[in-house]
Amino acid sequence: MRWSQILSTYRAGEDEDHLQNDLRSEFEKDYHRIIGSASFRRLQDKTQVFPLDKSDFIRTRLTHSLEVSSIGRSLAQNISESIIDRRLDPSFNLETERNVAAVIECAGLIHDIGNPPFGHFGEEAIREWFARHLPRLSYNGRAVTDILTLQEKEDLLNFEGNAQGLRLVSKLHYAENGCGLNLTYGLLSTMIKYPRSSVEMNPRAKDVTEKKMGYFRSEEELFTRIQEKTGTKGRRNPLTFILEAADDIAYATADIEDAYKKGFFDFQTFVSELWKRKVDPEFIEILDGHYTGNVQGKGPGRNKWGALGDYMMSRSRMDGTYGGTLRSSEAAMSGSQVSSGESALMKWLSEMQSILLINATGGFVDNYKAIMSGTYSSELINGREAVLIKALKGIAYDYAFTSMSIYKTEIAANNILTYLLNKMVPAVLQYDRETPPGLMEEKFLSLISENYLQVYEWSVSDKSDWQKVYNRILLATDTISGMTDSYARDLYTDLNGITS
Repeated sequence: MRWSQILSTYRAGEDEDHLQNDLRSEFEKDYHRIIGSASFRRLQDKTQVFPLDKSDFIRTRLTHSLEVSSIGRSLAQNISESIIDRRLDPSFNLETERNVAAVIECAGLIHDIGNPPFGHFGEEAIREWFARHLPRLSYNGRAVTDILTLQEKEDLLNFEGNAQGLRLVSKLHYAENGCGLNLTYGLLSTMIKYPRSSVEMNPRAKDVTEKKMGYFRSEEELFTRIQEKTGTKGRRNPLTFILEAADDIAYATADIEDAYKKGFFDFQTFVSELWKRKVDPEFIEILDGHYTGNVQGKGPGRNKWGALGDYMMSRSRMDGTYGGTLRSSEAAMSGSQVSSGESALMKWLSEMQSILLINATGGFVDNYKAIMSGTYSSELINGREAVLIKALKGIAYDYAFTSMSIYKTEIAANNILTYLLNKMVPAVLQYDRETPPGLMEEKFLSLISENYLQVYEWSVSDKSDWQKVYNRILLATDTISGMTDSYARDLYTDLNGITS
């Protein structure tokens, strides 16, 4: 793959921003289109981890996307400078560096833009609904499963926010030319994390690029054009590895911060979990340093792990656990300048982000040839830093994601999405037919955005009535995916006559 193609500035539609005195680069235009879009603004009311959370502090999908964009730009700059310094590629120059950073900054903003309400649980709820109900649906006396192609069925059974994101920015966002936000192909290629269709994906594959699908059958032609213009040809865009690393760094550290703020675990529990999960002692020593006020982690009588290490290791030897009370930990560090656990954790997470950025930079430049040839199949973050990332994700999952409060909101979210799909899918199957829809179906059809209906009309202009069934069902998933958490909840309560 060549950077001149990877950073393609081609757009599917005419560039309406093309003015003689406009000095912005094509990727800067992409940035302004994204932040000015309604779809991007809706991310402020979509779940990152905690559905319908009322706290101003806890992250939404919007704040997460901003963090991924920021971390991604920094990572892209680090990688670019390393490529130039190490002279890995004569074609990679300062202009390439600027464009790489700009594309990653944009990709971070839209990497989750297709996610339905209620975060990743929303995706699972939609998949589960189709698994249960798709075999029961019929159209004009025929089973829908007999009408749809294998790929169309797999699209619904494996509904994926990443694929919906490509559909959203390339079609569903209102545009007279039918090209959505009309973003550059270089950016669209970067946001396709998995260059596989629903019939090509393999969740058990060792190759990280094959685990999920990256596009629906409805965008297959677009995907092919993007591949041709960017020269990726079935391979993951090299920039996507950077985007994925930035996403991992952002949510692994942020989820810990949010979970701590919400009281799912205390400082001592967190340290215990780091030891249990075999995080490198040097990383724990840094946390110890922030906790005791001795950032270098050195002092009289200390071993290489610091006071927290002494304490946890002694507890392990005594009773086989890593537990103990925070007061005991403080007693073990008597004479030290002790700061709050929260302050220490926040400083440590920031420092870990820097360490992870350095590691991801090395992961890219050390595997540059394999990445550029399309043969690299792992994540950028590796070694002890990969162990750290896994530990942080595991702690967040065990203490926050499986908590009773999350379970309650997920049950509510499932009820909301199930109800909306129960009503919306049968309604869209009656759309665009000679026989008018029923009274209630017509009312549900009125909830669908006019531009979604316009996209449907463009998409089925040359299709038979049977071939339109897939596109009709996409009207339902498009509508529900475009809802914010609050809108979906309020619509559910309004339609069920529930008053607060």
